[in-house]
Parts: sequence; structure tokens; C-alpha cells
Amino acid sequence: MNRVKNCLMAAVVLATISAVEAKGLKLKDLPPAVQKTVTETAKGAEIKNISKETEKGVTQYEVETMLNGKHRDFNVDDKGVLLLVEDEATLDSFPAAAKAAVTKAIAGGKGAKFEVMSKGGKTLYEVEFKDKAGENRALLFSADGTEVKD
Repeated sequence: MNRVKNCLMAAVVLATISAVEAKGLKLKDLPPAVQKTVTETAKGAEIKNISKETEKGVTQYEVETMLNGKHRDFNVDDKGVLLLVEDEATLDSFPAAAKAAVTKAIAGGKGAKFEVMSKGGKTLYEVEFKDKAGENRALLFSADGTEVKD
């Protein structure tokens, strides 16, 4: 019985540590160049979470914010370069061709979430949804309705 109790206690401790780590970084924890870019890009939004990750060999900070009730997330590399901005959107805010392509792609799907993404000087339109089979999907489209592979 003691062994089971000890295992349960260890699991609770590990879960607590994971939850604390999941809260992420604070602005003051970031390199100065990153702090500057985050402050400028947040533009008064509430910073909900900052996490550090490596994607395709590039160390970057993902910043999740909330402004006027909408999510606005962005990524900054460790030198302070803004890599990506994702703004919560509605399907109606997409250009007509992108809206038509998204509507066709999600036909029969559920729980769609829409974002306008700025990346590398390009504006892309993203939809995340569950398809007819219940699988999570994320698709990107250009303004002309062409699907973009990331």
C-alpha cells in the first residue's frame, strides 16, 4: 500500500512541476532584443504566455497575447527578429477567393478557428477544424484561394 501511495505522490509532484513549467517565461526573462520586439509587437495587449522553442533549428519565443478580446500570437527569434504574427479572425474577414477555398475545404467539418497570418512578408489565411472523420486539420491559403504548404 505504501508503494502505491508513494507512486501517487510522485505523480502529483511531477504534474505540479509540469504545470509550473507550462506557465512559461516572463518578459524580463528574455534577451534584451527579444524584449524590445515583444513590447513593440504586443502594442498594449495582455501577454498571456511566453514559451521558448526550437523550430527547424531556430530558437524562438512564442508569445500569446489578448487584445480587445481577440488572440494575437507571434514568434520572435533569439536576435529579436519578428518571424510570424497570427491574428484571430472571422471567415468573413478573408478575401473572397480565400473564403471560398476555406469554405470548400471545411465542408462537413466542425469547430473552425480562423487566423490571418503574416510570415516573411506574406499574408496567409489559416483555418483549424475537425474534418468529417473527426481528425484535427490546419490549412493555409493565399488571398487568391491557393492552398499553401508550410
